[in-house]
Amino acid sequence: MRHGKKLNHLGRKSAHRKAMLSNMACSLIQHKRINTTLAKAKALRGYVEPLMTKSKTDSTHSRRTVFSYLQSKEAVTELFREVAPRIAQREGGYTRIIRTGYRLGDNAEMCMIEMVDFNEIYTNEKAKKTTRRSRRGGKKEDSDATVVEAVETAADEATPSVEAEVVVEAEVVEETAVVEETPATEDAPAAEETSSDEPEATSTDEATEEK
Repeated sequence: MRHGKKLNHLGRKSAHRKAMLSNMACSLIQHKRINTTLAKAKALRGYVEPLMTKSKTDSTHSRRTVFSYLQSKEAVTELFREVAPRIAQREGGYTRIIRTGYRLGDNAEMCMIEMVDFNEIYTNEKAKKTTRRSRRGGKKEDSDATVVEAVETAADEATPSVEAEVVVEAEVVEETAVVEETPATEDAPAAEETSSDEPEATSTDEATEEK
């Protein structure tokens, strides 16, 4: 009977159990989520969350303390550089356990343990909701402004076309006036010629009369 036994030995001796939890903690820190059995995930959560709290104070003492548990320089660097800034505002509960069913071989209950602040699906949904709430009042103003701008641009585009039509009509009127004036200018020399011919005729008549 296991009355009063708070530690799950996981069927291993203490050295094997500590090494296994250390390796799982390094994998969780580097990959942000791992798949394992439910019993191991619960044991890992109690092992890694105090280390994540320790990483909030970036000091030599904290790094050495965390390194004594993880035994991996890469995992310690990832924890203090990438993970610690993301969990700085969180008071606890850095990990989440999601049950995924039962293993086919021995029917062990499986789960996925992940870091809460590195789940992109949940964070994107929250961001969408907040943006929708914040933009409800601004969308109408933006739409009204766009409508006004569209009307103004349409009016600006329409006025040059009207002016262009007026200019074209004025040019057409001028051309027609020029065309109408040209025959009169051509008839003028003819009239001058006839007027010049008439004196010659009178002079010939005078010559005949003198004879």
